[in-house]
Amino acid sequence: MIKYNFKNHYICKSNFDNINFKNYMKHTSFFVTFIVMIITLIGCSSSQTKNNMKYRDMGNTGLKVSEIGLGCGGFENMTKEESRIFMDTAIANGINYIDLYDANPTVRDNIGYAIKGRTKKMMVQGHIGTCWVNGQYKRTRDLAETKAGFEDMLKRLGVNKIEVGMIHITDSPEQWNELEGSEYLAYVQQLKKEGKIKHIGVSSHNAEVALMAAKSGLVEVIMFSMNPAFDRISSSQSVWDKESYNNMLPGIDPVRVELFDYCAQHGIAITVMKVFAGGGRLLKAESSPLGFALTPVQCISYCLSKPCVATALCGASNIEELQSDLYYLSATEEEKDYNSVLISGGDNQKSGLGECTYCSHCAPCPQKINIAKINKLLDKALQEGKVSAELQKEYDALKKYASDCIQCGSCETRCPFDVPIRERMEKAVEIFGK
Repeated sequence: MIKYNFKNHYICKSNFDNINFKNYMKHTSFFVTFIVMIITLIGCSSSQTKNNMKYRDMGNTGLKVSEIGLGCGGFENMTKEESRIFMDTAIANGINYIDLYDANPTVRDNIGYAIKGRTKKMMVQGHIGTCWVNGQYKRTRDLAETKAGFEDMLKRLGVNKIEVGMIHITDSPEQWNELEGSEYLAYVQQLKKEGKIKHIGVSSHNAEVALMAAKSGLVEVIMFSMNPAFDRISSSQSVWDKESYNNMLPGIDPVRVELFDYCAQHGIAITVMKVFAGGGRLLKAESSPLGFALTPVQCISYCLSKPCVATALCGASNIEELQSDLYYLSATEEEKDYNSVLISGGDNQKSGLGECTYCSHCAPCPQKINIAKINKLLDKALQEGKVSAELQKEYDALKKYASDCIQCGSCETRCPFDVPIRERMEKAVEIFGK
């Protein structure tokens, strides 16, 4: 995508109308700048129609989605303007599908601003049963909270319907069985009847649950965690349990194989989450559950090799990370080859768990501590070996500090990555002073 940087702003078609020409007229170089912007607009417009993206049928839904989709995590730390520019790049490169599980108003507002006026170019997979309570993300099945959370999402996105409504995180057979006859499920089905969601989906990290959902006839789309590490864990074990990685299977778990085959045969689409194992852990040897690193291209290639997969949802926090994911579109077959790496890696594997991926599943905290944010700042400080003034300022701006932790441990019971959160809060106090 062609870009022009003027005073740290990317000028492209989506934000061209917001330029204050009176201010630019004060500069003698206005006309030169104007000509450059016009050329840029032509480049931006051209790039929107010329890309290497391929599209797949989303099962039997009738939708065609881009092989690479977007996660929503990166939008939390963007301004509205940055989110719009980020979406410029995504759309210009052919991405037309985004997952939105986060109830954070900032995330929803940013995505709403980013897709304003072009909702036909970006389909939304939104989650039902995720809400924002007392300044924190909460997973819920409470009908009142569920309704409020969904309506808030539509309002902030500026739409009256979304393509896929996800039954939010169902990770055990018991949780799936509890849906039958529930007010929650009746509400989901009502939303489809009213046309507020076109298709019903479910998100899960558990292969047995995902297979139950696929065979139920209720869902058309399954958001499922898939990567070369998770697929080699027995379905009887949790991908979040460190011990599960001590004896990884030589191939894909049989239940997962059955799930993938069943979905492919019955036109049920899988949209992949945790493409990089959460937090990009597969991309670094020191954190990879395999014990060795894979490239973004290899991870994406692995997921897209499955006939049941409609799109690989890649999390990116900035344009550079997004472009790294998009490199898959022009990568060589050699660069896409993951098999030789997995084979040569042999038994060199470790869990890689215990590391925060900033997913916020630990919330809500009774003290209203933004645990994910503190963990991210702590990791930055540890990686840099010091607390810079900028980092300290960002920490000081938090409403609650690590020192407010009462060590109740409720967060650790919800953390899917087995992060020793209480220990990390103590470390944060040591590092940041409060």
